[in-house]
Amino acid sequence: MARVTRSWRVTRLGRDGATRVRADVLAGEEPLEVRLGDRPFTVTMRTPGHDFELVAGFLVSEGVVVDREQIASMDYRSGIGADGERDYNVVGVRLAAGVPLPDASLERHVYTSSSCGVCGTASIEAVRKTSPYAVAQDSLTVPLEVLLGLPEQLRAGQSVFDRTGGVHAAGLFVDGELVCLREDVGRHNAVDKVVGWALLEGRLPAGGTVLQVSGRASFELVQKAAMAGIPVLSAVSAPSALAVELGDELGVTVIGFNRGETLNAYTRADRIEPAIAGRGEQEGSRA
Repeated sequence: MARVTRSWRVTRLGRDGATRVRADVLAGEEPLEVRLGDRPFTVTMRTPGHDFELVAGFLVSEGVVVDREQIASMDYRSGIGADGERDYNVVGVRLAAGVPLPDASLERHVYTSSSCGVCGTASIEAVRKTSPYAVAQDSLTVPLEVLLGLPEQLRAGQSVFDRTGGVHAAGLFVDGELVCLREDVGRHNAVDKVVGWALLEGRLPAGGTVLQVSGRASFELVQKAAMAGIPVLSAVSAPSALAVELGDELGVTVIGFNRGETLNAYTRADRIEPAIAGRGEQEGSRA
């Protein structure tokens, strides 16, 4: 099985002229090809591990499935690496009877890098997906103190980051308790692994939950949250303008710069206790 981390010898150089050769630990990154039936669907770069969750979450994000029963089976297709060993880098998915294959125009015609969740999408129209869940109607409210504590909880659970310093993390929280944490070199992959876990556990739509991420809040992460029915996305860094606009449109609470002491609520701040008048209430937002 492909490894989550790899050991590598590095030369450490100091300003004082000191030179030291030592072992370092790197985050694994390998391609994963996803096939629907006998048809290639996409290739993504990811940190090996929780691959079936990654694939399931990706299918949710792409609007292919909304329920675990719609996936008949997932398995590693035969693949032999350069070392002659099976590389576990191809996952085949069989959809349940009656579940249509996505239109060919939705296939990713180039690989998805670890830094991009929409790269290779065949058309501009295919970028934006329609969520099957009315996220704007989710009545969740979360105490500010709970939200401020989520980044620390997430960081405490990042075992791969502790060893490598080179992966993102996403965590799903219910009532302030961490129920699933996944790490990956790609922040969108980490989110897909969490969403895939929720799908396979029969927990979609994930209403009443908060998704905390270790990086920034991008357009694709807001979209992935909405596609899973997650009403609150919290990030330790900045959101993009398009992410905020999409959150406002769909009714997702988008939080940025959550650093443990303060945070910025860009949309649907009324979900935060003590209640804050959100932009939707002030300006008649569609949310």
